[in-house]
Amino acid sequence: MHPKQLLDACAELVKRAMTFEHAADSVVSYFFRENRYLGPRERATLAETTYTVLRKKLLFEGLAHSGSGPRERRLAILGFAAVLREQGKKQGNVKNKDGQDSETFIKAALTPQELKWLDACDNIKPEELMESHRHNLPEWLVEPLKAQVGDEFWALAASMEKAAPLDLRVNALNDKPAEVRKELEKAGIKAKPTPFSPLGLRVDGKPALAKVDAFNRGAIEVQDEGSQLLALMLDAKRGEMVVDFCAGAGGKTLAIGASMRNTGRLYAFDVSGHRLDALKPRLARSGLSNVHPAAIAHERDERVKRLAGKIDRVLVDAPCSGLGTLRRNPDLKWRQSPKAVEELTVKQAAILESSARLVKAGGRLIYATCSILPQENEAIAEAFSAAHPEFEPLNAADVLEQIKVVDGEKLCSGGEDGKLYLRLWPHQHETDGFFAAAWVKKA
Repeated sequence: MHPKQLLDACAELVKRAMTFEHAADSVVSYFFRENRYLGPRERATLAETTYTVLRKKLLFEGLAHSGSGPRERRLAILGFAAVLREQGKKQGNVKNKDGQDSETFIKAALTPQELKWLDACDNIKPEELMESHRHNLPEWLVEPLKAQVGDEFWALAASMEKAAPLDLRVNALNDKPAEVRKELEKAGIKAKPTPFSPLGLRVDGKPALAKVDAFNRGAIEVQDEGSQLLALMLDAKRGEMVVDFCAGAGGKTLAIGASMRNTGRLYAFDVSGHRLDALKPRLARSGLSNVHPAAIAHERDERVKRLAGKIDRVLVDAPCSGLGTLRRNPDLKWRQSPKAVEELTVKQAAILESSARLVKAGGRLIYATCSILPQENEAIAEAFSAAHPEFEPLNAADVLEQIKVVDGEKLCSGGEDGKLYLRLWPHQHETDGFFAAAWVKKA
């Protein structure tokens, strides 16, 4: 595709994503279905340009004021240039089949006036930028994050502007990480063990996993290392009765089922039958037969009531703002609001309350989110502990040590010793932002 055509397509996709009417990944997927002629490299450039614009929205909008032409084109130019330059760095500025390096390709897409404007933008020094143009976060989110991480705020902001790495979880039912790693390397995919999850592999780039035998036979699943740790913390055993209360597409469900060695009974509950449908092909690949997906109407559904006091372990990965996943879903920081978060906390407390009824004496309960806001995390956990003395809080660092997570205490915060909760941050741990609290129900 000619550079001008590719930039035009980028501008159209950016325009659609910037309405914020739908999740960015849905907008991108729909655009690709509409334009099936696009090749893999073109799709990659289009997607990354759009996500770059979403990540750096405030900066790019500030720079766009000095340009001319349609707003979405100016934004797309800035994202397009940033993406192509990054691709050029990774490839050592190797020329493409038409003899163009990244800078030549960018110039071929722009008018002389646009090139002059882009050069002017490139010459602006970071220290000359407004604070909002440096952190690219909505103002309502800035102060809560500064209050939590203090001097690390700028490192956190920078980490959330980067694309997340691709993490894989090895299916422990039939495979071992070291062997799968060798298998991937033979297929031309470089991988290294994740720092904390004993089942994780971190992959270079974004390879076409659907073409890899290890993926098709269920030996690997795409899952962020932080999400893997949540499933590991449940520590589900052989023969137990377990519930994944907000299972979604089932990434944690599959990890839990494998840890149970395909025995016992694992219920995957969710209010969305559509999300549970996405679990079916993954479940088929995994080789698990102990998983029982079930769509429920709400947290007080009759199916839930019938299991009250019978379940050994319950994981509540509650619906949340998703603000810990900004590396993957940068549109969320523009689609969420304080009011939406407030409404979510009411739902989170209700779901935790209902799910706790399932736990039998001696059983384990885990509440988790992929949010970085304390009102969705510590505040919910502390309120639950205060209202339910029959549930004894578990020290997250101790739980991680028991499941042999290396340096697990580095992943924890809260409580008198700073080790009560799992607290993962992108800038510290190279995972998505996650929180987890654990309790055991007293006998």
